[in-house]
Amino acid sequence: MPDGSLPSRIPEPPGQPALPLEGETLAGWVERITYHDPESGFCVLRLKVQGHRGLIPLTGRTPAVAVGEVVTARGRWEQHPAHGKQFRADLLRVMPPTTLEGVEKYLASGLVRGVGPAYARKLIDAFGAAVLQVIEQEPARIAAVPGIGPKRAAEIAQSWAEQAAIREIMLFLQSHGVGTARAVRIFRTYGAEAVQLVTEDPYRLARDVAGIGFRTADEIAGRLGIDPQAPVRAQAGIVHVLREAVADGHCALPEDELLLRAERLLGIPRAGLEAALAATRREGTAIADTIGGVDCVFLASLWLAEQQIARRLPALATGATPWPPVHLDAATAWAEKALGATLSASQRSALGAVFGAKVSVITGGPGVGKTTIVRALLSVLAEAGLRVALCAPTGRAAKRLAEATGRPAKTIHRLLEPDPATGEFRRHEANPLEADLLVVDEASMVDVPLMAALLRAVPGAAGLVLVGDVDQLPSVGPGQVLSDVIAAGGVAVARLTEIFRQAEASAIVVSAHGIRDGRTPTENGRDFFVVPAEDDATAIRRLVAMVTTRMPQAFGLDAKRDIQVLCPTNRGPLGSRALNHELQAALNGDAALPSLSRFGWTFRLGDKVMQTDNDYEREVFNGDIGVVTAVDTAENRLAVAFDGREVEYGLAELDQLQLAYATSVHKAQGSEYPAVVMPVSLAHGAALRRSLIYTGVTRGRALVVLVGQARALRRAVEEGAEPPRWTKLRERLAARLPLLTTAGRDAAAGEGRSQADGRGRGPAKRGG
Repeated sequence: MPDGSLPSRIPEPPGQPALPLEGETLAGWVERITYHDPESGFCVLRLKVQGHRGLIPLTGRTPAVAVGEVVTARGRWEQHPAHGKQFRADLLRVMPPTTLEGVEKYLASGLVRGVGPAYARKLIDAFGAAVLQVIEQEPARIAAVPGIGPKRAAEIAQSWAEQAAIREIMLFLQSHGVGTARAVRIFRTYGAEAVQLVTEDPYRLARDVAGIGFRTADEIAGRLGIDPQAPVRAQAGIVHVLREAVADGHCALPEDELLLRAERLLGIPRAGLEAALAATRREGTAIADTIGGVDCVFLASLWLAEQQIARRLPALATGATPWPPVHLDAATAWAEKALGATLSASQRSALGAVFGAKVSVITGGPGVGKTTIVRALLSVLAEAGLRVALCAPTGRAAKRLAEATGRPAKTIHRLLEPDPATGEFRRHEANPLEADLLVVDEASMVDVPLMAALLRAVPGAAGLVLVGDVDQLPSVGPGQVLSDVIAAGGVAVARLTEIFRQAEASAIVVSAHGIRDGRTPTENGRDFFVVPAEDDATAIRRLVAMVTTRMPQAFGLDAKRDIQVLCPTNRGPLGSRALNHELQAALNGDAALPSLSRFGWTFRLGDKVMQTDNDYEREVFNGDIGVVTAVDTAENRLAVAFDGREVEYGLAELDQLQLAYATSVHKAQGSEYPAVVMPVSLAHGAALRRSLIYTGVTRGRALVVLVGQARALRRAVEEGAEPPRWTKLRERLAARLPLLTTAGRDAAAGEGRSQADGRGRGPAKRGG
């Protein structure tokens, strides 16, 4: 072991006061990383320490750590009941290594992008222990190393610069009581200006950086000396309370409720909060309005989005349809021939309602023929030569729509053409969609901001059809757009309720309609089963057995490909995160398989994974499910196949992935699976709602199994009504939407009067 390389004390950040921590000091080289969770920063390390035989176990928190780095820690020794004597660090600082052995291990660890064990060896051979100085000060030199080249050299230099910036941010945050992987997120958001920006306004962290909440920002602000009664703190707290409400689906909060929550959060007297709220309004961050006569406060962006919907939708609903008048009898006959099926009286009535209105809604539960109406509509209007655009909120929903109609369909985001450089959509009033009719499937998932953006892009002369099940979960984002459009009146609504004969044979469909109506399913039959488990441990055991053996054996299913576990929550023993680890161990737990670990997940070859962000450049989107097809441990990269198309991920990009053996019901909206397994437990708490159970059950195409407590299922179905959301969209729409035209009312009522004599080859012809 080289001499003189370990620091004798923990260096303090330049210009920052030392933390008043007591305890011993320990310094050593990281020889092994037993565990590290970048989300929390918690780590268990094995250190090589001068003067000690063997490796010293150490626990602490740091956003990033690599084998070979130098660790200096302040804390205390403790006796762990299972692991024996170990050092518990209250303050942990990590610095680049200085020894040849440490530098090679550090570079081989994957912390620096573009370098794995093979390139680490080449760099050490070329530059020795000075390689880190070369990377930092003369990066062009490493391009001459065989196999690296200019492109990889630039990637290595950039990654090293990022690590240096992260360390600076980490030292700053640690000196103010924060020592977690949040430093990485702060750097990604602010870059080299991070320390300056955070010092000027620490509350911006809660606004700008994913995963950093108000409480963390408030703690930093306190350590920076901001007065707890300061107006800047009061305003930040008020905005935080509003954002929390948005996360729960609200567009606003009653003013009294807002101030009460802020008072509990901040401990600031009411008068100070009222002054801060007034300042927030003057700045335009928040806007006052009423909902049902109650004084409320909106975030300005949501208030504007509601206003835009309330202006654009009525404007679209007025005027002549972009298709010529349709003779309903002729249209029905044409559609039946095209579909090879006979439409029922209710479907015929629904078709008439849609043909007679420029803006319409098709809603109903499973098995009632919503897709049939869309196919019939498209078969008729295609004859008129209309340009039709089809879209849905998620990639899987768009794919299902395309398969059902035989026509191209896109996600709403892709349809609106996002600009990665600005985050704005390229389609808007000045550059509208090139379509005469827009059909939006799974419309219950569309929130207020997305609907506002979509309506801005619809040409004024175009027609709009919203298709969705209003009884499903409302959107994850704020508002309840589909429900509000229906409740406001003034647009044609085709509400389908008749379950067709082929659907009646499905216990899934019958059970789903019973759940929607508040009846708890109790009987097993054909394709729907309720498996009792009165405690969580039993539920986990039975659920894993269902997925891994019982369902594959009984129904010939592939456990990974065909079966999807849907959870009411992400957290807890029966949440998606815990069940993913259980199912991974059961279905793909071979430790010999090549794997990469990052951000709390271990990804093995063959794992089922989900994309969690929209990545427009690589065309993978939130909710897309794929399979890990390649893992390169030398280069710290893996590949995932999404519907046969491979996408590569570097180590730093793995925060876009999570295991997908289990996922939340919310994430599954708009998707269908051959088989669904769903845990139901009182531990799921407030998430146990009728709409959640109904949504989960309706995701299963051929088989649904509920596993859990009968009383939890009963409470969800019989008592778990969806709580109302604070939104003014229904009021705004009701005040602006016109009454239906006479033709639209007649069609909606099922009278089917002739609107034209049907001359021409088809039921609708331009100019006919």
